[in-house]
Amino acid sequence: MNAKRHEEHAVDLSNCAQEPIHRPGAIQPYGAVLVVDAESLQVLEAAVTRQEMREEFGPLVGAHVGAIFDGFFEPRCGELQKLKEGQSLLIGSYPFGRAGAHYVLAHRTPGLVLIDMEERVPGDAGTLEELYPSIQACIAQIEQTSDTIEACAIASAYVRQLAGFDRTLIYQFDSRWNGAVVAEHRNERLPSYLGLRFPESDIPAQARELYRRNRVRLIADSDYTPVPFERAPARRQLEPTDLSQSMLRSVSPMHLQYMKNMDTGASMSISIISEGQLWGLISCHNLEPMRVPVHVRTACEFIGQILSLQIALKERAVSVEKRIARRAVQVRLLGHMAGTEDFISALGREEESLLGLTSATGAAIVHNGQCIRLGACPSTRQIEEIVQWLGSRTPQEEIFSSHALGAEWAPALAFADVASGLLAISISQLHDSFVLWFRGEVVQTVNWGGDPRKGSHGQSPSPRMSFESWKETLRHQSLEWDELDRDAALELRAAIVDIVLRKAEELAALNEQLVRSNKELEAFSYSVSHDLRAPFRHIVGYSDLLETSLGDRLTDEERRYLSTIVESATSAGTLVDDLLSFSQMGRSVITPTPIDSGELVRETIRKLAMEAAGRNIEWEIGPLDPVQADPGMLGLVWQNLIANAIKFTRDRDPARIAIRSVRVDEEIRFTVQDNGCGFDMRYVDKLFGVFQRLHHSDEFEGTGIGLANVARIVSRHGGRVWAESQIGHGASFTFALPLSNGASS
Repeated sequence: MNAKRHEEHAVDLSNCAQEPIHRPGAIQPYGAVLVVDAESLQVLEAAVTRQEMREEFGPLVGAHVGAIFDGFFEPRCGELQKLKEGQSLLIGSYPFGRAGAHYVLAHRTPGLVLIDMEERVPGDAGTLEELYPSIQACIAQIEQTSDTIEACAIASAYVRQLAGFDRTLIYQFDSRWNGAVVAEHRNERLPSYLGLRFPESDIPAQARELYRRNRVRLIADSDYTPVPFERAPARRQLEPTDLSQSMLRSVSPMHLQYMKNMDTGASMSISIISEGQLWGLISCHNLEPMRVPVHVRTACEFIGQILSLQIALKERAVSVEKRIARRAVQVRLLGHMAGTEDFISALGREEESLLGLTSATGAAIVHNGQCIRLGACPSTRQIEEIVQWLGSRTPQEEIFSSHALGAEWAPALAFADVASGLLAISISQLHDSFVLWFRGEVVQTVNWGGDPRKGSHGQSPSPRMSFESWKETLRHQSLEWDELDRDAALELRAAIVDIVLRKAEELAALNEQLVRSNKELEAFSYSVSHDLRAPFRHIVGYSDLLETSLGDRLTDEERRYLSTIVESATSAGTLVDDLLSFSQMGRSVITPTPIDSGELVRETIRKLAMEAAGRNIEWEIGPLDPVQADPGMLGLVWQNLIANAIKFTRDRDPARIAIRSVRVDEEIRFTVQDNGCGFDMRYVDKLFGVFQRLHHSDEFEGTGIGLANVARIVSRHGGRVWAESQIGHGASFTFALPLSNGASS
């Protein structure tokens, strides 16, 4: 690079990323541009390079477009007014006196018509027809290849052949708008950039938008002097006109300096548009300034459009093949999931399919407190931390993806070897349930075209000075997740959510049926138990009368028969009473009132004095928290628990019964603990069921309904109940009521 160009980098330039490059207020010095009012066709602004044009045709600003240049535009005025926004009109070539022949092209923009008048290149007598064989040959070769990069190489060779630049390269953007040179054709006058990458800041967002809107841009001389616009008085205070569509639009001083730093005297860019998006550029460079004739630019633009279509076609074909393969994997997964009740576990058994769905190296399923790990992935604890972090993100997303997780969440650096990349879908709106895919670290060496850290170290913004290959080693990154990966994950999420909803509907229908059955059963049990009470009392009463009336005439065996009848009827009557009480628990309306728990417990103990009579019982009653509950129902809870403690400690001397309460989190827990016979914890799940007994009736009397009543009452108050025991060492029964509706302040 020569010394003169090294010195020029010090010029004070505005920040490239903020510069309004589509409104430069000037043109390149190769013709003229008129800004015309779209309705009145009055010339509002004019930028004219040739003084001869001004001298020969007089003032332009303020005149009607049909009246200038000896009426050249007069026959076209109707067409100019009919142009729709975004349309262009080729008017043709015209010899503007001493200024020489110009190509004339009009563009419709909001409220305006821009008229480009570009000087013909000296010695240019060629036509587009002459270039057609080259265009046809290029198209044929591009169509024959199935590889996108090979198609780019063919296009770069033909564009250079047609335009005559020293170097033509194909520049492809990645997902973060960094660019990579994927194909190149050159002579030895300029260095090779093949394989080099360039940072997003080299072509900022507003420049990319211009490339998308206007497919061809030529800068014939990086050292040109811009030609400013002459403006009508009414427009002098307005911002410069948008010249995005103009071929002669002047370019940013920052870009001109960038070209000089590259030792480039001229450049031409042709946009590659795929599926409506800017895919990349055909970028042409020449050591010295050079102009490219209009018909040659048109041919190059045509090749660029063919290449754009072929890239879109080839990438779409590859995408379709991949999507079909992913869909087959998904169908296999859904088949296994739909065929079982526990569909999450079924998903976890399909390791190969689940990993293949997103080309991941590891996966995890976190659902209902369960963590299923597949392939190479972090530990269970680390996965739980990831899930907590994902759940805390605001707003919460249906899908999250990152190929550099450690850069977004520092703790991930600890397991970057297996999870530098993370793709996650949320499968529940209520809980932290996720399916996660992982990709391990892939250490990459990237060859940049110069140090990409432009503007670092507090320097003022300016173009990079060096384009020598600059290597960077990228750590803690995985291969990027692409659109196919994310779409496959989202489709799986939709399928899982659909299964969950279907299961929920089935469960809701089953619950509805169960509620209806329970109501019918409660009504039946209430009716039966109510109707059976009187017959059992009659049996007991008439048995007593029979024994009294017959007196001494009864033999001992007959008395034993009567005694057995009375005993059985009494037991059955007690069972019916308990069953009636149980059915009433589900039908009664709860009326919560403030309750002094200590007083209620002491009253219950007094009621049970007969059961405790003659016993050596040591009571330990601690301070008990007040609650808000239904007094009658809660009294029955205490009566059942305390009565059981008295009953199952009858073989202990002394018997010890402790009653206490404690607040834990958002609930109050009440415990009745004894030193009685205890029970086997293997059968604890049966304890609170109806008619469930863990001791023989010969040892301890009872119907097996008391604890079922306790469970139902506590449940109806929004609480829960459980028990702990060791055979021969007593038992403890605990019920908890929520503070929200179970405790007074």
